Amino acid sequence: MTKLQVIKVGGAVVEDAAAVGAFLDGFAALEGPKVLVHGGGRSATALAAQLGVPTVMVGGRRVTDAAMLRIVTMVYAGEVNKTLVAALQGRGVNALGLCGADLGWMRSTRRPAGEVDYGFVGDVCRVDTTVLVDLIARGVVPVLAPLTHDGQGQLLNTNADSIASEAAKAFARDFDVTLTFCFEHPGVLRDPADAGSVIPRITRDDYRKYLDQGVISGGMIPKLDNAYAAIDAGVSRVVITRWDALQPGQGTLIQ
Repeated sequence: MTKLQVIKVGGAVVEDAAAVGAFLDGFAALEGPKVLVHGGGRSATALAAQLGVPTVMVGGRRVTDAAMLRIVTMVYAGEVNKTLVAALQGRGVNALGLCGADLGWMRSTRRPAGEVDYGFVGDVCRVDTTVLVDLIARGVVPVLAPLTHDGQGQLLNTNADSIASEAAKAFARDFDVTLTFCFEHPGVLRDPADAGSVIPRITRDDYRKYLDQGVISGGMIPKLDNAYAAIDAGVSRVVITRWDALQPGQGTLIQ
């Protein structure tokens, strides 16, 4: 089965000119089929501040009212996505920028209001990678923005880690998939203050132990949860690593 790399890069990287340049150099150098999923939250927060729209975060998730939805659409599917596409084209990568509404490839349902009403936030309910598989076979590299749609004309803000995980799961029907989460640290750390404390491999038993010990907490928990959901759905490998460490053997391997 053909190997495919699905790589998710966080907003802190794509919004740093030096870091994103180095990351894209590494991404462009990867051989074989590949897909890029990106964030862009800090840029959305900055634009919202310029426009006088308050940013509300609950548990690390953005509350998305109608005004904020307009902003994240402009930023994620517009400036960030197309800047990445142009930069990849400049590196000889035939990239195509898409959100979930394009080709109808990823559909979500609006998250029900509970203790928190997140507004126009989507939870993925259907993924159809058929056309994307055809594009990849033609040498196209999809660049996926963190927006989906409900099939009724409504865009929905959707977590980029979740999009990467759901895309990898769907692609696993046609490819041998490696899912890589890239962010500011060289992997999952035993000590957040020590970049040299990378845990090279985490099993499910390790994960439960690290949760109990508080070694893994905060925003790393949804990354690990998405990783194991992907593995359960047939993804071969999940790696968490630093943005400039895309080659095999670096970062933390999730098993």
